[in-house]
Amino acid sequence: MSRSRGTPRNPHRRAFGRARSVSPPPITGKESPVEILERMFPAYVGRQERTAFELMRRSIEERYAVFLTLSGAMTPAGLHQSCLIPLLERGLIDCITTTGANLYHDAHRALGHRIREIRPDAGDLLLREARIIRIYDLGFDEKVLLDTDRFFSALLLEDEFQRRMTTAELHWRLGRRMAAIEEALGVEQPSLLATAYRKGVPIFVGAVQDGSIFLNVVKLKALYGDDFRLDVDVAADVYEMAALQHHCAAGLGKKLAIWILGGGVPKNYTLQGEPMLGQILDVDTDGFDIDVQFCVDPVDNGALSSCPAGEGHTWGKVSPEGVERSVYVHCDVTAVFPWITHALLSLPRMKKPALKLWSKRKAALAALDEEVARRRTALARTTKDARTE
Repeated sequence: MSRSRGTPRNPHRRAFGRARSVSPPPITGKESPVEILERMFPAYVGRQERTAFELMRRSIEERYAVFLTLSGAMTPAGLHQSCLIPLLERGLIDCITTTGANLYHDAHRALGHRIREIRPDAGDLLLREARIIRIYDLGFDEKVLLDTDRFFSALLLEDEFQRRMTTAELHWRLGRRMAAIEEALGVEQPSLLATAYRKGVPIFVGAVQDGSIFLNVVKLKALYGDDFRLDVDVAADVYEMAALQHHCAAGLGKKLAIWILGGGVPKNYTLQGEPMLGQILDVDTDGFDIDVQFCVDPVDNGALSSCPAGEGHTWGKVSPEGVERSVYVHCDVTAVFPWITHALLSLPRMKKPALKLWSKRKAALAALDEEVARRRTALARTTKDARTE
């Protein structure tokens, strides 16, 4: 008789026999958030959430270097106040990449302005007449923008900004000024910029010109010409991100985790540090070892915002282990991430020593410079025009 289905030699059968049984107990209302996630989320997007929680917990317990990316209008929605700042306070995030818009809108509340809930169908023509700015179901007075523009223009004219720098340095200096202002004003809920400064967490913006902080840089350049000397060095910015990742892995002996909220430029800007090292500079690297993403985009259209870890592995962005330690949670970030944060922070051991990567920046750059110098002759050959050979 031929082997029937269920043969013990079939690897799928053996794996199936070891798989977790789907039999969640009745919810009583007395469960902790961790118990709910671990026991009541057995399938579909719920299981994706559970897996994300497990991977994030693992990256904390095993002391990974955690790189977080943030896209979409998340600071207007208050996600930095509810989730990111508490995570930063616990030392759980070591580096951030976001959009210029998120950092600009981050300042509104620190300046005493309010963002209010509105109806998304309230009528945009009437809202414009009333000088109310809308972000889907959030609204704020146009004066908020004008005041924030004046605020950043005044800061950027200060002497410490009259130099060439990376986005990480720009936002560290802005964060230092924000922290001082918040302390002087007695602000109870700090900004993301100020908190990252206090915790030594670098903030990168991969498309810095796509945000209103930089629009004020453009204004100041138009007004003052060469007397306004702030200049963002984008090549040094990319190199610095790669240097920090190299330092975490080679210098500190850390595995790398990436937590992706949304997609967009922040996602790729962080992940591209790995091919920058391995493909462009020929420096040994393995890629990110844990990859967790919360995003509403479909995975099947080739967009970089939604590409899974396996696809990233083919580019050298994610390690072989990272392909297995990955999950794409198909959801709206604002609907799921607060719940995950609550579950993580409900565990008393969810802390890790802060890496304070800002203070390690010079050492990281020096280490990568040394690696590049060691390969200079070989790298120079890659710059020759193939037509001359």
